[in-house]
Amino acid sequence: MTMERTDIAFEVNDAAVSVSVPPVRRLSQVLRDELRLTGTKVGCDAGDCGACTVLVDGNPVCACLVPTASVSGASVITVEGLANGRLSALQASFLEHGAAQCGICTPGLLVAATALLERNPTPSEAETQDALGGVLCRCTGYRKIVAAVMHASQHMDGFDRRLPEVGRAVGASPIRLDGVPKVTGDEKFGGDSFPHDALSVLVVRSPYYHAGFSFGDLDAWAKAHPGIAGVFTAADIPGKNCFGVIGPFADQPALA
Repeated sequence: MTMERTDIAFEVNDAAVSVSVPPVRRLSQVLRDELRLTGTKVGCDAGDCGACTVLVDGNPVCACLVPTASVSGASVITVEGLANGRLSALQASFLEHGAAQCGICTPGLLVAATALLERNPTPSEAETQDALGGVLCRCTGYRKIVAAVMHASQHMDGFDRRLPEVGRAVGASPIRLDGVPKVTGDEKFGGDSFPHDALSVLVVRSPYYHAGFSFGDLDAWAKAHPGIAGVFTAADIPGKNCFGVIGPFADQPALA
């Protein structure tokens, strides 16, 4: 069933936009799929990881939990809009402290920290930890992130991005070569590309926790629905239908 679309107008990074989408479409999906603002990352689609944090009228929210209709007329700020083409003091501090590692959580942390610093330019460690508590990082251990937020005000005039002089690299702490795109939202990961001929995969799950079932004529169903490239079941899996973290003990069926 196709959900009815509606026109929804709001601001993104100080620019007026209008999209025609189902009202309950996740804001994270609209930002990434419709507006191509891939700086906002999606880690869980459940509000648990905080990677998709954006500002809505100045307040940090998980974009994956926000229906797009609820931001009608509102102002949304993503990581791409934090510095208007330059590095904000916070982004510069992240680079200086080595707070951006893999980069997936970095946009969410920067956005959440921006909201904090707008209220309190010199937060304490406890205040910083509380403000960032909803964003998970799997790389840094948080210490560098917390330090970067607390000392962001020291980078109002930017910082020296130059690499150490030849012969003076030992003991130096240069910024990582790929650090800038990680803090600006320009870094592109696998999920940030949109091939023009890509197909979407829909996983159909059972509404029952334990059930027996059988398929009808799937080929006929696919032919009756234009746009369906194929329907795949467990019968299409070559070899043994199972997977697991440890090969010899794999016991989970890939498809029922």
